[in-house]
Amino acid sequence: MTIKDVSAATMYDVLHDGVYRKKWDLTMLESVDIARVSANADVGYYSWICPKPLKNRDVVTLRSWQVTDEDYVIVNYSVKHPKHPPRNNLVRAISILTGYLIKPIGPNSCTFTYLSQADPKGSLPKWVVNKASQVLAPKVMKSVHKACQNYPQWKQQNSPDHKPWLYPEQSTLPMMDPAELSLQRADSLENVDESSIVDAQENEDSN
Repeated sequence: MTIKDVSAATMYDVLHDGVYRKKWDLTMLESVDIARVSANADVGYYSWICPKPLKNRDVVTLRSWQVTDEDYVIVNYSVKHPKHPPRNNLVRAISILTGYLIKPIGPNSCTFTYLSQADPKGSLPKWVVNKASQVLAPKVMKSVHKACQNYPQWKQQNSPDHKPWLYPEQSTLPMMDPAELSLQRADSLENVDESSIVDAQENEDSN
């Protein structure tokens, strides 16, 4: 996506700013920064609202980021954290590899690339997964773009100099040993069968 009215730096800030995300991410249930593992990597928890009749999802990820003269990069993948196991009321999804690549093309313009390789888990019919993949990624990108347009004014009134993703010394997160984490594999999670309720919803919609 080519963005003609937002700088790459602003877009990068918006993707990192957890306080601001609560203002614009309407699908978010909960977001928790758990701990740092290095100056440019942390572990976080995120849960979100899925369209009914599906159960809501959550994920625990290890995220890292980097800024160069040419681009801004944020990537994450799913991990197991001993204090954040799967919850009974949510389906634990898997981020195989999710990320953002932002490249400046002018002082107030950039290109925005969003990658999402994910397993939503549950026993979802293929048509649901296919439909979601066609709709969700463009929707996420448009939501981020709109949030970016309002961010400079909001940030000016909300701790304008606090950006721990750029200045790690500002972070108050506890440090943790990466050895406490392990890769979260999809096949180790229980599948919650949602195919029947989705099929029922489809029949109801067609009637």
